[in-house]
Amino acid sequence: MTTIADIAKIAGVAKSTVSRYLNGGSISEPTKRKIEKVIDETGYSPNTFAQSLKAKKTNIIGVIVPRLDSYAASRTMIGIDQQLRDLNCQMLISNSGQEIEREIENIYTLSKQKVAGMILLATEITDKHIEAFEAAGIPVMLVGQQHEKHYSLIHNDFDAAFEIGRHVLEKGHKRIAYLGVTEKDIAVGVKRKEGFQAAIEHRNVNVKFFKTKFSINDAVDKASEIIDLFKPTVIVCATDNIAIGALKAAYNKGMKVPEDLSITGFGGYEITEMMNPGLTTAKFFYKEAGEIAATNIVKAVMGEEIPLLHVSNFKIIERESVDNLE
Repeated sequence: MTTIADIAKIAGVAKSTVSRYLNGGSISEPTKRKIEKVIDETGYSPNTFAQSLKAKKTNIIGVIVPRLDSYAASRTMIGIDQQLRDLNCQMLISNSGQEIEREIENIYTLSKQKVAGMILLATEITDKHIEAFEAAGIPVMLVGQQHEKHYSLIHNDFDAAFEIGRHVLEKGHKRIAYLGVTEKDIAVGVKRKEGFQAAIEHRNVNVKFFKTKFSINDAVDKASEIIDLFKPTVIVCATDNIAIGALKAAYNKGMKVPEDLSITGFGGYEITEMMNPGLTTAKFFYKEAGEIAATNIVKAVMGEEIPLLHVSNFKIIERESVDNLE
């Protein structure tokens, strides 16, 4: 099947230019003629997706995000948007501001706006969510959380945490603090903790578990308490933001990282490479996950078979924030 990317490559223009043409946007006449010529030669049908919707009237996919200032959410949305544009679809974003009731309200609102399908960047799935999905009556794709009855795309939180745990053990750390989040968030709060616990099981180490909120400021306060009360050699943080907070807490106390305290994170945010020291972290491929989610939700809307669960990749990035005590 010919795609927008194929049209763009043959015509020698950007994919965004082809999308603009297909959506009635403004482009120059010479460019317009080049695109029209390629479309005519390839037999590309720009309305294939819309025609496949049958009773549904739009090619719009609703995307619900928990917060707009999240690195993970923004990178995932970039991937969703780019892939939907390639499939001649549009993205309609709805922000829930990390409020569950508002998130559920957004599901009902989007369904009333006749979106063809929905992608939810989820932090928690409740019975009210499931009730709203069923009432919407359209395909729903969960990103970041898993549900046995709905299409889900998750990051490999358990295995990533296992590898982080193994890494700090290999570096000789035996007094370890794990700074996690609420277990209402199954992926970040439960799976990452379980993966880390599996790595340290039956090992002769002193480990204590703590919780904080997702914000950097809250992590600064909690990490400060941990340093004072427990005096760990390493703090394993459930997100890169929490790790940044832990770094700030260490510096506030005049400590050097990693000489006085080692720190790790999860996520692979771009800023973690620019920091000094660079942060050791489990990198998740959020943009690629967004592309997969977009492709699969469109296939689901068109009635094609897709896997109920997709697990995305990760990579452990070793940088300077973990000292070798061996």
